[in-house]
Amino acid sequence: MRVTTKIDRPDPELVEQLSRYSSATIHEAQGRLGALSSRIKPVDRDMSLCGPAFTVSCAPRDNLMLQVAIAHARPGDVLVVSAGDYTEAGQFGDVLANACQAKGIAGLVTDTGVRDTQELRKLGLPVFSRSVSIKGTVKETLGPLNEPVLIGGEIVRPGDVVRGDADGVVVVRREDLAEAIRKSGEREAAEAAYIADYRAGKSVIEVSGLAAKLEAKGLVIED
Repeated sequence: MRVTTKIDRPDPELVEQLSRYSSATIHEAQGRLGALSSRIKPVDRDMSLCGPAFTVSCAPRDNLMLQVAIAHARPGDVLVVSAGDYTEAGQFGDVLANACQAKGIAGLVTDTGVRDTQELRKLGLPVFSRSVSIKGTVKETLGPLNEPVLIGGEIVRPGDVVRGDADGVVVVRREDLAEAIRKSGEREAAEAAYIADYRAGKSVIEVSGLAAKLEAKGLVIED
């Protein structure tokens, strides 16, 4: 089986700009697209990552190709692992996390389980997983590397940008990165204006322009 370790990575400056925005802001800004399943969450709420996806497919309860990916990923890459949405396996733990950190890998997103979570929190490598499981894995099955993967209901391609924080994970297509940054900035500015209006005494109905819609739907409010 032949795999490739070469991917087209986006401009690091654009990746850094995207990292300034939350996963929720980015998701909303790009038309409510790109959000991975809400079941994939960080093992520590303070964990945050943003970087190009280095994708890998693993068989359930098997981390052989994940180890191959760690060996070949570059500093700043995010390992994105599709393993069949299988929760009863601890595919990744503190030993492999140390290997990732030593290489400068930005983090891991997986649709299977991880373990050694206390050690992962102490280490600080951002890890987002479908579950936590102590059950071990084997190293037997070859699989694709740096091909599009299905994870959390989204297709992630190598080189797409993955942004994860306390609320979840969102993916931005590499070719849409600049536009996502622009729209995220516009959304943040609009939300700041809403907050200023609330603090100035305006109601949420007034600020959001909901009066006509509520009237059309027949809502009657009696004081």
